[in-house]
Amino acid sequence: MFVSSLPVTPGQLASALEVPDRQIDEALASLEASLARRGIRLLRHGRDLLLSTAPDAAADVERFLNLESTAHLSRAALEVLAIAAYQQSITRPQIDAVRGVNSDSVLRTLLRYGLLEEAGRSEGPGRPILYSTTPAFLQHFGLASLAALPPLPQEEANKPDQPELGLDAGLMASEEDE
Repeated sequence: MFVSSLPVTPGQLASALEVPDRQIDEALASLEASLARRGIRLLRHGRDLLLSTAPDAAADVERFLNLESTAHLSRAALEVLAIAAYQQSITRPQIDAVRGVNSDSVLRTLLRYGLLEEAGRSEGPGRPILYSTTPAFLQHFGLASLAALPPLPQEEANKPDQPELGLDAGLMASEEDE
């Protein structure tokens, strides 16, 4: 995994090392526990695996590599990412309905940054494109997996004034209250 710039799957590791999948799963669990005390993290996005710098070491790595401070994401970009992260495989019209504004340019920017990807097409009218987060999203926000996302507040998630999309509708309300 260390030599791969792209995510790998446990199946690829098992095939390359000629060992059973169970042995790979055990080794990955052990590796993940070992890395928790170090400056590297094992990121999981679905079945994809990627080694990444630990978020708490980011400033030191930037200084060492003489990197400029990374560009900050706009509030609109963060809103779209939050909606996509909690929903996974959501269409632009659904995002627009939650946000109440057009999200075309924000989606293009997030696709260009590699934080979102096209995940297929919806079966609904017009077959709109489905968007999902990427391993780069996990890396950017220092998440080991989507399961590491904080839970949405239940009282916000049950507000009746939000559109019915099968989403946790309180997602944006809590951000707007800040």
